[in-house]
Amino acid sequence: MKNNTINFLSNNKDIGKRIDSLIAEKITSFSRNRVQNLISSGHVLFNKIKVTNQSFKVNKIAKIEIYIPPKKKLSIEPQKIDLNIIYEDFDLIVIDKNAGMVVHPSFGNIDNTLVNALLYHCKSSLSGIGGVERPGIVHRLDKMTSGLLVIAKNDLTHIELSKQFKNRTVTKKYIAITQNKMLSKTGSVEDNIVRSRKNRKIMTTTKQNIGKEAKTIYKLVKELEFNRQLFLNLIECTLETGRTHQIRVHLKKIGNPILGDKTYGKKLKKGDLNEKLSLIINNFFYSKERHALHSQKLGFFHPKLKREMLFNSQTPADFKKILDLKKF
Repeated sequence: MKNNTINFLSNNKDIGKRIDSLIAEKITSFSRNRVQNLISSGHVLFNKIKVTNQSFKVNKIAKIEIYIPPKKKLSIEPQKIDLNIIYEDFDLIVIDKNAGMVVHPSFGNIDNTLVNALLYHCKSSLSGIGGVERPGIVHRLDKMTSGLLVIAKNDLTHIELSKQFKNRTVTKKYIAITQNKMLSKTGSVEDNIVRSRKNRKIMTTTKQNIGKEAKTIYKLVKELEFNRQLFLNLIECTLETGRTHQIRVHLKKIGNPILGDKTYGKKLKKGDLNEKLSLIINNFFYSKERHALHSQKLGFFHPKLKREMLFNSQTPADFKKILDLKKF
């Protein structure tokens, strides 16, 4: 168990914890279900001794090793899918992704993804660092988040762009439509983000010294006051980190969840909506499970051209449907 192994030392505070809980706590990128599968399949060692019981309790300070078996390869087929290409050269391609498109395939969802479309468009010219499942993919957007993405066409470009994302030198600005009156027109949220203990598929904030550092700077661009109970806001968010669901979690934290976000927000009450607004929100957001979040600006240093590049995306049509409404 040398290759593809993650290891860490438990401490006195860990004694008495279940091993599956401890591993999920230390390695936040793993879901509880994945940890349990690794344990039951014999891929976890406790002081060099294999542990297969998920409820095994840590009884002393020990070295815990987790062997990550190679991923099963998916059979990904190129598909002719329309792409909104903002920029393209021999090294990279910038895409304006539609809401509803998944970035890369996974088991149970192996077609109609951005990767399927890229394999058709770019043929063999995509970097291989992301593996068979994620060729060229440097960063991601949630399925229902629209906007700008950069994809690498070769390994050198992939490595250099990945460094920029890691070093936080990439410009990432989003727009979102949020609910409720904002208490402050500008500000930042700097709470760490960690997977929820109640539901490992969602994230939550914590002020404790756990999870991953996260910072979102926000600014109110336009306030729409429909009545005393209903406020919608167009806000701009600048990311200084790039954590899973970061903007969605941070905006929930300040009491302004994103419109249409069923995971981190609440559906608007029908009594607060007029007929036109209700029709727009239901048809363009809730019925499509679309949350109003859009990656509008993306900037980075081009590894080959040796110059800064900044790209802008237009405000999505579904956003405009709401923003163009007059007060009543």
